[in-house]
Amino acid sequence: MQRAKDQRPRSSRPTTIHGFAQSGDLNAFQKLLRGNPALLNESNPVMAQTPLHVSAGYNSIEIVKFLLDWQGPEKLELEAKNMYGETPLHMAAKNGCNETAKLLLARGAFIEAKANNGMTPLHLAVWHSLRSEDCSTVSTLLEYNADCSTEDNEGMTPVDHLSPGPGSEKLRDLLLRHLEEQRKRKALEACSETKAKMDALENKLSNIVGLHLLKTQLRKWAKGMLLDERRRSLGLKVGARRPPHMAFLGNPGTGKTMVARVLGELLHMVGILPTDRVTEVQRTDLVGEFVGHTGPKTRRKIQEAEGGILFVDEAYRLIPMQKSDDKDYGIEALEEIMSVMDSGKIVVIFAGYSEPMKRVISSNEGFCRRVTKFFHFDDFTSEDLSKILHLKMCNQAESSLLYGFKLHPSCSVQAVAALIEQETTLEQRKEMNGGLIDPMLVNAREILDMRISFECMDADSLLTITLEDLEAGLQTLTH
Repeated sequence: MQRAKDQRPRSSRPTTIHGFAQSGDLNAFQKLLRGNPALLNESNPVMAQTPLHVSAGYNSIEIVKFLLDWQGPEKLELEAKNMYGETPLHMAAKNGCNETAKLLLARGAFIEAKANNGMTPLHLAVWHSLRSEDCSTVSTLLEYNADCSTEDNEGMTPVDHLSPGPGSEKLRDLLLRHLEEQRKRKALEACSETKAKMDALENKLSNIVGLHLLKTQLRKWAKGMLLDERRRSLGLKVGARRPPHMAFLGNPGTGKTMVARVLGELLHMVGILPTDRVTEVQRTDLVGEFVGHTGPKTRRKIQEAEGGILFVDEAYRLIPMQKSDDKDYGIEALEEIMSVMDSGKIVVIFAGYSEPMKRVISSNEGFCRRVTKFFHFDDFTSEDLSKILHLKMCNQAESSLLYGFKLHPSCSVQAVAALIEQETTLEQRKEMNGGLIDPMLVNAREILDMRISFECMDADSLLTITLEDLEAGLQTLTH
């Protein structure tokens, strides 16, 4: 309600910008501020309150409107804080100034702002309502979706501040009804976000050929982690998951590095890892040439990977094939990595050929305790390689040599698979796997360039790789 006009003798009337804000003397306030615009956000000496704090707390509606509409050289600080960390909206809420609270909220005042004690405007509005039995400011804040579950520094929500007794029943019903509505809304929002994240994961997995068991495991992890995220959004307390360290076993070109990158994105997406960074290292990145060099070198790489995934490729190279009297520096590097695997700050993936990786597994008694997931990457079939080729052609980046090019309709998955089966040996496919595809496509483009004449004006012909181009490109690579 607008305060009555100041009836004090002229000699005792306020003369400062804060005094006019308190008394509601709009004319005097306007005159003083227009004469000195620097007073717009002036803090008073005791409480460090701006004119907006004071006018909001005293329900000086016209002055609040004037300040919010201010067009002078200075910009109004809507979220200015006083000595208690309270914003103007806090002041309106704690004093039950519903009209000024509406004005501030309509102009975008931050409804979840926290004072030094952690209290939001809703906490303070509840306190005022308990004293005055007036719920209007609480209702206004709830209309703007103030969070009923926010805790102050004592771990108390606005509902927790309600005192037992008949006087607070109306207020309790109002808050609890709104709290239930918020929980339902959050559940719907969380469900929508979860579906979007799962869709994003499925999109990533669709670009991985084969590896069905591993993709099933990734889906299990993703669903469990996202459900935990949803549980927490509903205020439920559940134990934190720690992603396991892994070993990827298989020949080169079977997709181990690509899967590690997808896993990094997944673990970051669901909040398990703070970054999606995958730091790829080999023996040369970890092992020094002299005594005392390996430890610091390995620790630098571990620090670089912290918060993400450390991907140790060809990890078996850290362990010598034959035992010797002298300790190999690779073993020292492995021990450094093992020492941080229980910290929860990093996920480690060891990758390499299946058979040599047995040396790593047996080299350290703590390896199998820490590395609990082993995934075998099978060699790609000719059909798998054909699918990879099609995926690459459909997802070329602008920086790629093949950007803008396309396959002729005759280059079906079945036709390209038959071509690969015919032009390569099992041993060649086993040695190269997915590594066969990029050079095959680059060669095919070069064959296309040689085949097309300068007089060709057909855009389609200039950009279309045929089955014959792929065949010649593959022959160049394998013969």
